[in-house]
Amino acid sequence: MAQVRIEHIWKRFGAVTAVHDFDVTVKDGEFVSILGPSGCGKTTMLRMIAGFEKASEGEIYIGERLVSSSREKTFVPPEKRDIGMVFQSYAVWPHMTVAENVAYPLKIKKVPQPERRERVQKVLEMVHLGDYAERYPHQLSGGQQQRVALGRALVAEPGLLLLDEPLSNLDAKLRESMRFEIKALQKKLGVTVIYVTHDQAEAMAMSDRIVVMHQGVIQQVAEPMDIYERPANQTVADFIGLVNLLPGEAADGVVRLAAGGEVKQETSCRGPVQVAVRPENISLSRSSGCVQGVLTHRVYLGDAVDYRVQVGDKEVRVIARSDEYGDFSDGETVYLNFSKAMFFSQERC
Repeated sequence: MAQVRIEHIWKRFGAVTAVHDFDVTVKDGEFVSILGPSGCGKTTMLRMIAGFEKASEGEIYIGERLVSSSREKTFVPPEKRDIGMVFQSYAVWPHMTVAENVAYPLKIKKVPQPERRERVQKVLEMVHLGDYAERYPHQLSGGQQQRVALGRALVAEPGLLLLDEPLSNLDAKLRESMRFEIKALQKKLGVTVIYVTHDQAEAMAMSDRIVVMHQGVIQQVAEPMDIYERPANQTVADFIGLVNLLPGEAADGVVRLAAGGEVKQETSCRGPVQVAVRPENISLSRSSGCVQGVLTHRVYLGDAVDYRVQVGDKEVRVIARSDEYGDFSDGETVYLNFSKAMFFSQERC
């Protein structure tokens, strides 16, 4: 296992700053995801940890070893950083069998063949490919090829495993099952993992902590529950999960919505605010609520109903239990009740 200390890392490409003052410590055996939209700098940060990019400023330690420092003029190449890496594209060699693909890092390190065979078979069993050793990549499914890439990264027993959107090429059902396989494997081995993704569900399901990035800047570092329920700012709230944003004015513990109605929930905010409410924290009523709207349409999802309610010029999304599907009709005037709301202001609340 390896602790990773990333201290005040900056990365500039000419006049463009891709990563701004990234400062995070990943503990031994921790699973940390770097989450954000395309172009936010998350893959660039991972490539600097791996040694495929040089940081413009700052320092990176893997374990107690300084592997990158602009101040000390230190730069350790990727092959000497004790890392395993899994790429989005799998990067398995088509002319090699599964066993040969997985064995390649050991071959480069000149590990004796008997030991190599034993370690390869052990890893193949671990990633559920024990019976596929002699097959070629074209004979495997996408999920199986991803397991080959994972096995190859693990066979050298690295202290740190880096994964760059490894599930994005898989279909939804396989992607979900692979999340749990990777997490179970990480727990079993106790390896430190840094995982880059734009998929919120992946990050929420797998991570001990999440680093949310936007435009190269860390917005929040926290456990999944805190990220979802206590976002640090509107950017995080809007990116993580579904959220409705309604403008309002806060004064004396009450927020008056621009579309009409009030939200009576304690807040220290003053002046113009954005009221953020998750769809599952809204209930519908025919008689009373904090805001009035018109139900425009509803979608039955099996376990839930997705309602769309027009409130002024805003469409509000409400997620309710499926047994409520017949309770309301399209075109009906309804009232919305907020069980929990968040408030974001230009001024610190």
